[in-house]
Amino acid sequence: MRLRTRLAIFCAKASSLLIRKLNKGDGVTFPGYVAHKLDPMILQSMAGMVRKKIVVVMGTNGKTTTNSLLYHVLEAGGGRVVTNRTGANMRNGIVAAFALATDWKGTLHADYACMEVDENESVHVLKELNPHCVVVTNISRDQLDRYGEVDVVRNKLKEAISSVPDALLILNSDDVISYSLSMECGNRVVSYGISERIFDESVSSAIRDSIFCRRCGSKLAYEFFHYGQLGIWHCPDCGLARPKPDYTATDIQYEDGVYSFSLDGKTVKTTARTAYNVYNTLSAYAALGVLGATRKFASVVERFDYGNNRESIFHINGARVQLHLAKNPVGFQQKIALVRKDADPKDIVIQINDGAQDGKDISWLWDVDFQHLADVNASAIMVGGTRRYDMLLRLKYEDIAGTVITDMRETIQKLAAEGTGNIYVIVNYTGLYRVRNMLTELQKGE
Repeated sequence: MRLRTRLAIFCAKASSLLIRKLNKGDGVTFPGYVAHKLDPMILQSMAGMVRKKIVVVMGTNGKTTTNSLLYHVLEAGGGRVVTNRTGANMRNGIVAAFALATDWKGTLHADYACMEVDENESVHVLKELNPHCVVVTNISRDQLDRYGEVDVVRNKLKEAISSVPDALLILNSDDVISYSLSMECGNRVVSYGISERIFDESVSSAIRDSIFCRRCGSKLAYEFFHYGQLGIWHCPDCGLARPKPDYTATDIQYEDGVYSFSLDGKTVKTTARTAYNVYNTLSAYAALGVLGATRKFASVVERFDYGNNRESIFHINGARVQLHLAKNPVGFQQKIALVRKDADPKDIVIQINDGAQDGKDISWLWDVDFQHLADVNASAIMVGGTRRYDMLLRLKYEDIAGTVITDMRETIQKLAAEGTGNIYVIVNYTGLYRVRNMLTELQKGE
């Protein structure tokens, strides 16, 4: 190892230790900035130390969950795994994940690396990581002012994947946008998908990011939709069609608030409560199948926490409070579907912010089928955040009454004391950690 690399790693570890000692954060991003500044080649050097395989996970939704599943299954199988477990998926976070996993001599003892990579960063990071396989979960709209429309994201992924032609590409065959990468990248492809109709209309939504053939431009025909543009598709003009997936989930059941399904003829029970986590689980299984590392899959999934701090349950003053992240149309539609599955009376609190991490453009709210909230047995629907009036207007267009709030803590305390005792709190990104910390404090106060 070069002296420069050793110095960069030492400074990264030292800065992380100082940040945590001063209680200034988790110390999982800035150390990567320090290390990369001192050694611009550090990522290639660190990736080269991984003894077996490197897996990269990309896509609009599900990156963190899929990547975490990969990490836990590989680790349960006896592998030593380095990962960016906090979801810090920009270059600095990825560099930090590698650097902080080394010993103080700068040596990385890892059999595998599982890295979640931001779509915008992928063009620069993939060729430095030189992964053995790349998982793409899906491509849909997310933070329009940062990512742009789906074709912009897709083209960035195409450029990134084309820079690592030896990497195996693992694609969602049900997502025509993602799967179209197989036609333009020269990589070998493995696919996964769901062939049976399992999701209801509140999940499916009428909003699609693309329903046109990526080969000839004609409108696609669908046997049915799962949600968004995901489904069983074919082009009636040129014959392009959704391929039979190499990996699939069958006999999908939703019972007692969680999903179970069969993989390769074996029943897998999960703690997943939302439909998209069936896809996340399947995508992880496909990657592990490629690696020959599925042995511990079922036992890990059965106890795996799909929340990733983005879905949490609290108990405050006798009330059950669920916190959920929803940051784009597909994600919000899934949360509405989850609320609909609960027939009990409930209170709903929605917080919409427009911070830099949320995206200033919140026009995506008009792409969510909020009319489904009209029949969820809600005693009250309250809206807060910096764009609370935009959210209120969106509900008004569906003839749904909403109440504006400005103090989340006070609202939760009042609902816990006087409401239904069943509270759903749905927030976008910048509200997540602050609200979660507040709910944690209220729960501890019990």
